[in-house]
This record gives sequence, structure tokens and C-alpha cells, in this order.
Amino acid sequence: MLRSLYSGISGLRSHQTMLDVTGNNIANVNTTAFKASAVQFQDTLSQMTQGAGGPQPETGGTNPAQVGLGVQVAGISTNFAQGSTQATGRATDVMITGDGFFVTRLAGEALYTRAGAFDFDAQGRLVSPDGAIVQGWNAVNGQINTGGQVSDITLPTQAVLPAVRTTAATVAGNLPADAAVGTEQVRDVRIFDASGEARTLSVAFTRTSAGWDVTATDPAGNTTGTGTLAFTDGVLTQGGNLTVNDIAVDMTAVTGYSDITTIAITGQNGTDAGTLQTFTLGKDGTLVGLFSNGGQQAIARIALATFINPGGLEKSGTSAYRVTFNSGAGELGAPGQGGFGAIIGGALEMSNVDLSQEFTNLIVAQRGFQANARIITTSDEVLQELSNLKR
Repeated sequence: MLRSLYSGISGLRSHQTMLDVTGNNIANVNTTAFKASAVQFQDTLSQMTQGAGGPQPETGGTNPAQVGLGVQVAGISTNFAQGSTQATGRATDVMITGDGFFVTRLAGEALYTRAGAFDFDAQGRLVSPDGAIVQGWNAVNGQINTGGQVSDITLPTQAVLPAVRTTAATVAGNLPADAAVGTEQVRDVRIFDASGEARTLSVAFTRTSAGWDVTATDPAGNTTGTGTLAFTDGVLTQGGNLTVNDIAVDMTAVTGYSDITTIAITGQNGTDAGTLQTFTLGKDGTLVGLFSNGGQQAIARIALATFINPGGLEKSGTSAYRVTFNSGAGELGAPGQGGFGAIIGGALEMSNVDLSQEFTNLIVAQRGFQANARIITTSDEVLQELSNLKR
């Protein structure tokens, strides 16, 4: 039989594979974090009809004569170029900008993905749409050890941020220098003990001929602290600090100009206990819990994995990949450090399929298929002529 028949058949098969790959790319044009594939062709073995001849004193050398036996698919590569950003506004949607893959665990198998459409399940675990559990480092008392073993990221919905005892308060603003002797300004602020119980700290400013007397009263044991403030041209020159029941009251920012009364207790460092309300996601992959008392505390940190040869990863479906011998083992690390990509919350990575390129590939594959089909029909006509020779 004619060799061209088999060359045409190999061309049909190879271009059919190209059509399949291109069609799959187009089908996944809106798949989150999908990476387009491309087909590489190579020729097959060539049949030797005449070997090479070396040059002789009286004759020159001759080149080998070979007839190719068709084409075959050398490989199907994956393009891991960055996809565009699609803002979603969902706190659990995350995307990677740069290198890296999210690490997930499904039925005991480690899988890797760039599709960050995550959510929390009934047990508070961060999971992908197919139920794979996202891996990372959970915080212990707000501290995250990125050098430890990764585990299931879990949102501690019953977490309580401990109360903080008030040990300092600050006072700022202006006391009027033209106030009459005996004028009193009283300011109150809520403070907290170690159990989170609130009480009111009262600071009274009384005008004297030399300046202002300050009396701070803490209801706990009716403890009182006193001090004196004196000003020169509105600038504090005497006093500025007092202590009541181990609470340091800082008044060094107080001024004493005329006609202005803005004195206020601007802050204190205690809080009551708080429950977890919501969370935010940082560029370094840290989930930060926001508590009802206004406090913040790290909850967990998402882990990323990089590979020496990401093209060697095997697609396992559901936009995930698994390790192969040629991909190398995954190196785990924290986002934004040491060559690992950063994390963006409230957004997803779109497919990197280029429709204009894919439709062009579709035309090329179709024409290639048609041309190889023409090889077969032409070879058939030649065989038909041979069959007619005996007539």
C-alpha cells in the first residue's frame, strides 16, 4: 500500500487532536482560572531509501534519502500565563497574582488549584466548590507559624477575643485660660477590668488661680488620683500625668488658651471580651478576624505551592492539578514571600483563553484536516489507476 495513505491518516488523527484541544479551550473560556492548552506536532520515523555516502578521492559524498511516515502529537502543553481579574465582592473569593497554587485536600489526596471560589462548610472549613478543603496554617492565640505543618483552614465561629484591662488613658484638648476660678469641667470614659466588666472613670478639672487641679476617680474602691496643670502662654509647663488605681492618665497634650473648651478623654487601652463578627483577607493570605469589641486577631493564613515545572502537573478535573514525576514536589510557602504570588480578596482569576487565537487555531486545524483528507483521496485515486492497469 502507498505510504502516503498512512501519512494522511496520521495527519487526520493529529489534527483531530488539535481540534479537540482547541474546542476544549473555547468551551472553558469562562471557567475560573482555566489555563489554555496547545498541541505540538512532530514527525514520525522516516524510512531510509538510500544511506549517506562518504566522499571518495574521485567522487563526492551523497546525502541520505528518506521518506517520512507521517506526523504525531509530540505533546500538549499548558499555558500558565496570568488570567484577568474579575471582581466579585465575596470575602471568600480569592485569587493569586503571580506564581503559585492553592493547596487543597480531597479524600486524603493533595490537589493544587488556582481557582479561588471558596466558601465555608457547616464545620467552618474553607472549601472549594467540589468539597476540597483549603490548606494553610491556623493561628494559635493570634500567632501563625508558617514553618509548621499545613492543615485544614477552619473559621473559629465561636472564638472569643479576651478582655483587656485598662492600664492607660489619654486626655487632649484645651482648657480655657479665661475661665473663672472654681469652674469645673468633668469628663467620663468607660474603662474595663481584666474580666471585661465596664465601669466609668471620671476626670474633673477645677480652675484655680494658678492653673487647674485635676482629680481622677475610679469607682473600683473609690480610688482617687490628683494632679495640677499649669500653663504659660497656653503651653503646659507643669503636671501632665497622674495615676489612679494603676491607670496612667496622660494629659501632656492638653493646652490652656483662652475662649476654647475642647478638653476630652480621647482614648483608653482596655476592651471588653468580643465575639467573631466577620473577617478580612490580606495580600499575604492572612485571614484577620474582626470582633464585636472592635479588636482584630489573625485567624489563619492560606498556604501556596510552587513547582519547578508546573507544566508537568496533571489535570485532575474541577480545575485542579495533581503532582507527577516530572512536575517535581510542591514547595510550600506564604503568599507574597520568596517568589510566591500575592493574594487578592473579593476577586477571581478569569480564564486565560484568547478567543481570537483559538478561532485561528480552529481554522488552521480544520484546513490541516482537509489537506490530509485530500492526501487520502489522492492516494486512493492512484490505487484506482493501478487497479485499472489489468483491463
